Amino acid sequence: METPMSTESLRRAASRVAPGYARPGDIDDPSKGLAAALLRYRIMAFVVGTGLATLVFAGVPLQYAAGIPQVDEIVGPIHGFLYIVYLLVAVDLARRARFTLLQMAAMIGAGFVPLLAFVIEHQVTKRIRATYPELGTRPPAAQTRPSALG
Repeated sequence: METPMSTESLRRAASRVAPGYARPGDIDDPSKGLAAALLRYRIMAFVVGTGLATLVFAGVPLQYAAGIPQVDEIVGPIHGFLYIVYLLVAVDLARRARFTLLQMAAMIGAGFVPLLAFVIEHQVTKRIRATYPELGTRPPAAQTRPSALG
């Protein structure tokens, strides 16, 4: 006869199958790691948006109008690699913030349309800060660092 599994043993089993999704502290603190994930996303959105804008507004005209393909040859592969990093960062943030599939698709698609990454990044940041107001406030530095005086 099988014995019923406890909640803790279910969490341990789930964390082995899908690491990062079922950790004991996740239920108690849903915003755990969200601030760092948001910062990573904002940086990558800026980098990918800038790279795509450079490709579209400088590289393509230079390549086809002036016959200078160097901008596309250099920026294109860099943008392609960084877009993959952006995808991973966007999916991580969407998972942590519990976004819908449509919201995550908008984040991912922002890397395909020039300048859209900046707009989506702003909307995502605004939504997360509205949903998790504790991310916008930081404790004073005097309280977070131990004092040297004792």
